[in-house]
Amino acid sequence: MQKVLTAEQMREVDRRTTEKYGIASLLLMENAAQAAARTISDTLGGSAAGRSVLVLCGKGNNGGDGAAVARILCLARASVELVLFGTRNDTKGDARTNFDAASVIVDDFREIESGEEWEEWIAQTGRNWDVVVDAIFGTGLNRAIDPWLANIVSNINDLNRDDQDPARLALSIDIPSGLNSDSSEPLGEVFQAAITITFTAPKPANILTPASGFNGELIVVGIGSPHELLDSAASHLYLAERDDAVGWLVDSEFTNNSYKNKRGHALIVAGSKNYTGAAVLCGDAAIRSGAGLVTVAVPEGSRESVVARVSPEVMVRSISETPDGSASERAADEVAEFLDNVDVIAVGSGLSSKEDETRRFVRRLIEERSTPVVIDADGLTALSPFDITGNIELPLILTPHEGEFLRLLGTQDKDAIKDRVAAVRDFAQKHNVILVLKGERVLVGDPSGDVVVNPRGNSGLGKAGNGDTLTGLITGFVAQAIQMKIDIFETVVAAVYVAGLAGDIAEQSYGKRVMTASDVRNCFAEVFADLDPGSN
Repeated sequence: MQKVLTAEQMREVDRRTTEKYGIASLLLMENAAQAAARTISDTLGGSAAGRSVLVLCGKGNNGGDGAAVARILCLARASVELVLFGTRNDTKGDARTNFDAASVIVDDFREIESGEEWEEWIAQTGRNWDVVVDAIFGTGLNRAIDPWLANIVSNINDLNRDDQDPARLALSIDIPSGLNSDSSEPLGEVFQAAITITFTAPKPANILTPASGFNGELIVVGIGSPHELLDSAASHLYLAERDDAVGWLVDSEFTNNSYKNKRGHALIVAGSKNYTGAAVLCGDAAIRSGAGLVTVAVPEGSRESVVARVSPEVMVRSISETPDGSASERAADEVAEFLDNVDVIAVGSGLSSKEDETRRFVRRLIEERSTPVVIDADGLTALSPFDITGNIELPLILTPHEGEFLRLLGTQDKDAIKDRVAAVRDFAQKHNVILVLKGERVLVGDPSGDVVVNPRGNSGLGKAGNGDTLTGLITGFVAQAIQMKIDIFETVVAAVYVAGLAGDIAEQSYGKRVMTASDVRNCFAEVFADLDPGSN
């Protein structure tokens, strides 16, 4: 997990890097520019030679980064046009040093101070750039861009979207101009990047929606700040990364003495008369997770339907039902009878929560639990508003979408979760639970106050059944973690990352319109092979 830093925390890291470790700020700027130039060259196939590049710079340090990038690309034989919105006399410090150097080396250096000057210049140029670099505003912006400059950003965005005259690469340095580094909400007009290269650590606006949508692909690079400065920064917001999933798969690897009882047993209590598919999807995902044993417990009248469709490796047991085909309260006693070798329970997928008996069943299952419990869908609704406190020994893992989260909070006011990170953190700490808030960027909150943002996944995962698939995957991962003594929070973070990556692969294979939850599950094998080649 990568720690996410606010603008102030990032300035403190930079300051201490210079003062405590003697690494000059000009060197940090040069390292940042070299990293950005390398990213551009790599994206263009390994070289920027002969390519046309427009670099847009503000007067601050972000602009200084851009000026250094312009110099480096020019020396790499790219054709570079550099536009400074202001004058060199307006710049100072390290930025001034780089603008002075760029003025000697760059092919075309323009100082523009108004929209009229921009229009005059843009009318003269061919506007057919291979690359547009945004270095106008960095992490210090806290207000909307001035109207004349916002119009220019809008103009560039339009050019980049124009199929007849496309910029092949739109890249932002550190953060797309128009975003407040510390906020998920855009300030106004924002540069739309295909790639954002940010330095040392991600910033909140790099990763939180809707601001993250302007970043495109996010690349985080180190520029020389010691790791101990990052570790000591007082942040509890993190970005999940590939290594989180890779590390978990290594910790849970199959060994020569692996067999079903050592891989964990997941019990999934799911389904009802009208929602048997949810139980099937959840069970199938769990058995594909690597768990050794999976049992699905369904209301008696639903058993045959589930047996007919679920993977044959999944065991199916019946539990008592209400006249309407949902789990009855008596089922709590029946479930307790076959818990001897169960490591984790999931409850809620397709369960239905309309009847008091079913709601009482769910509550008893939670309050009388002897294992960790994953709660989803109707299980969450049955417990809303939420008034239960979890514990470290037998953790509760809740997986709501935003509507279910509002019900857990006991409100219909969407402003209650406007700040999703704060809402997740507060709920996880108040109730001592692990909270997985689904949505455009899934958030995973821990009782410690840590919140992890998952960068993988796409809107194709918003279709029916994907929540059940995620629940099954999380449950299967937790079953293995219990047997192998792996941290449960880290396990949930890894499972969410794997599910999102499977969704991204399904999108590539089928497209968002066509992909289904079953397609996502079928992509687990490709995900595991990609993350852990030794698993094959």
